[in-house]
Amino acid sequence: MRSLLLLSTLFCLLLQTCCPVAIHAQSAAGGPRWNIVVVLADDLGWSDLGCYGGDLVETPHLDGLAAASMKFTSAYAMPVCSPSRAALLTGRHAARLGMTIWSEGSLGGPQNRKLLQGASRHDLPHSEITLAEILQSNGYLTAMIGKWHLGDADHYPQTQGFDISIGGTHWGAPFSFFWPYRGAGRFGPEFRYLPGLDYGQPGEYLTDRLTGEALQFIDRAADARQPFFLYLSHHAPHTPIQAPEQDVRRFAERLTPQLHHQNPTYAAMIYRLDLSVGQVLAKLRERQLDSSTIVVFVSDNGGFIGKDKNGTTPVTSNAPLRSGKGSLYEGGIRVPLIVHWPGRTQPGSSSDEPVILMDLFQTLRAHVPVQEELPVIDGIDLAPVLINPAAELDRRALHFHYPHYYPTTTPVGAIRAGDWKLLEYFEDESLELYNLAEDPGESTNLAEEQPQRAAAMLNELRSWRERTNASMPTPNPNRLQ
Repeated sequence: MRSLLLLSTLFCLLLQTCCPVAIHAQSAAGGPRWNIVVVLADDLGWSDLGCYGGDLVETPHLDGLAAASMKFTSAYAMPVCSPSRAALLTGRHAARLGMTIWSEGSLGGPQNRKLLQGASRHDLPHSEITLAEILQSNGYLTAMIGKWHLGDADHYPQTQGFDISIGGTHWGAPFSFFWPYRGAGRFGPEFRYLPGLDYGQPGEYLTDRLTGEALQFIDRAADARQPFFLYLSHHAPHTPIQAPEQDVRRFAERLTPQLHHQNPTYAAMIYRLDLSVGQVLAKLRERQLDSSTIVVFVSDNGGFIGKDKNGTTPVTSNAPLRSGKGSLYEGGIRVPLIVHWPGRTQPGSSSDEPVILMDLFQTLRAHVPVQEELPVIDGIDLAPVLINPAAELDRRALHFHYPHYYPTTTPVGAIRAGDWKLLEYFEDESLELYNLAEDPGESTNLAEEQPQRAAAMLNELRSWRERTNASMPTPNPNRLQ
């Protein structure tokens, strides 16, 4: 391990000597100040990319990125969007943050179920220290382009360390993926819009427009010779399921009954997302920034398995994983994760080590000095795995908490320790235990066969909830019998 770290250090020193971009991006300590690009997809399932087994989709740019990078096969997020975004930016678990459901969902919950949902914050508190704030205070130009979904206007990206914010609001989805991206009626009576995207033309597609804004940001940072953090937070492929007609036809012609994925419009949305990544990578090469830029691609939760607007075709399938968005089964929380770190990640490498979104915070901020004391961080630095794909992280378990209802679940908690995973359902305290190595589709519940293992994992899960002060659902006194 020490020799590998030495090689990584020598590579960084070589960059400083030979690469003009690396020279202008030096920290006060003399190490490289890497540019950082995080591309976050919305509701993209674990098997929705070609390099993860997607069958209808076409993702050559992301497949190429994976071939030049490290691909994680057991990466996890929270089961819904806002908690994942908060965890990614702070390095703190959604349960510890008190943000366990999407922002709008925190304002209420079903009143006719056995339990009343656990309390959840609507806004990411200003007291939380984000990755953007750390980088901004160290001379980085920071931009959030796309979906924010972490609070009202007084908690928008500009209040959390972003110099530039384009398109960010408290809403979880746009009215439309086509310009002017605004209107009312799709998600109820409220009028939705995306600030900063006013000038456009009919037919302009949101994923393309956000990409264009990101490319302009990279150019401006390069012109200023300033290290930068770009958080390109796409709305795709979240609902509404919409894509340019020519792309929809492209994938409709490929449909066969044997495919897991049966929605050509959804495949077209992913195709445009893939083009976006390709354009960002091309811009980095054009500006000679590719050797000094860390690129991360990840999704905020598992794929949405509800029906599309015609009510007949599921949006996606997470097969071979079980269930989808909202659930704590693998289909709801396991996500694609690709990390490209020049000189650190090995081309074509892959890791089965379980990792989680909070780890990205700790990994990306590790090379930046932090002036103020950070609160408890739940993520850990992935450097050992990035350098050596066979490495194991010093972590006992991953924990999950969703004290809410969703079409795919009732309130539930879960823990993964090694190959084993336990789910605890709060309505009836039922337990489900799976060996993910042998049963990744979670089809055989082993809780009764292995009661001691189930009891030990349950004890750890409940202890973790106490340590993080996780909000729990409560009995509903007004439930109709």
